[in-house]
Amino acid sequence: MTQTLVTKTLDFDDIQLANELFGPQNKNLTIISKESGVDLDTRGTALHASSADEGALHTVLNLITQLYGLLKSGNPIYAKDITYAYGMLLREPGVDLQKLFKDSVFVVSPKKTIAPKTLSQRDYVAALRKNEMVFAIGPAGTGKTYLAVAMALSMLLTKKVKKIILTRPAVEAGEKLGFLPGDLVEKVDPYLRPLYDALHDMLDSEKVSHMIETGIIEIAPLAFMRGRTLNNAFVILDEAQNTTPEQMKMFLTRMGYGSRMVVTGDVTQIDLPVCGQGRAPRSGLIETQRVLSNIEGIRFLHFHQDDVVRHPLVAKVVNAYERYTAELTNKE
Repeated sequence: MTQTLVTKTLDFDDIQLANELFGPQNKNLTIISKESGVDLDTRGTALHASSADEGALHTVLNLITQLYGLLKSGNPIYAKDITYAYGMLLREPGVDLQKLFKDSVFVVSPKKTIAPKTLSQRDYVAALRKNEMVFAIGPAGTGKTYLAVAMALSMLLTKKVKKIILTRPAVEAGEKLGFLPGDLVEKVDPYLRPLYDALHDMLDSEKVSHMIETGIIEIAPLAFMRGRTLNNAFVILDEAQNTTPEQMKMFLTRMGYGSRMVVTGDVTQIDLPVCGQGRAPRSGLIETQRVLSNIEGIRFLHFHQDDVVRHPLVAKVVNAYERYTAELTNKE
């Protein structure tokens, strides 16, 4: 049975904003059409959308209408945000993109105001607020760790949690830290430096030092967390791709009442030692996606190279390595 092609038309009232929405040579519309399978055609300020799939057509019209509303309210739209916005509307048809933009800016301290820079980051911040357990997976430079630390401080300063716990697997030391000089904090300092950097970017050094000394911010090496129950805490596990499945299970089951857990990692950067007989190492982060993906209250977010917000060269480096890895895989 042949499906009937349905065509809907949107007519915009501002030609300049309409051109911004469509993108150079209709680049933005090409992205939307490729993602949805809906044919898009423009004539002046009018947009004609055609599809035999009324559900896809409705989602695309919703997306385009909301993107235009964002432009009218002064929010710029970038090509890399469009695919993410479409995915959000597929997942949650009732999501208000404009509300997401407005609600996602938050002040951590007098020193720093944190504002998500991409739609994927805004979705991440919304997920951190809504869910007790969040997994953020993607390449370096996408803000996974930085925004997690920002949200932790925000919740600490508004008394929604009583402490922050930072942890990271010390793969290079095989989690056997006894041979390193110094006390516990000094032993794991090299592995937690990115988390410290984020803290010092948001709070004065004296404040960070005081919070660590008083235990409000706790340094908790992954290997030392066994047997604990973490109540009323915001817990961040960074570089989680370097956990074993057993370590990941141990960590996740430490969660107590009133706590939040955020797990960040990049599954393309696994540094775990090779298993016996040359077998590839098993990453706890990869296995967790298979085990927990359908549990209510747990949210997985995936960042891509287009979400990199560091220096523009970082995105190019990430892209180059991904192409190189793909070529090696194809040769094998």
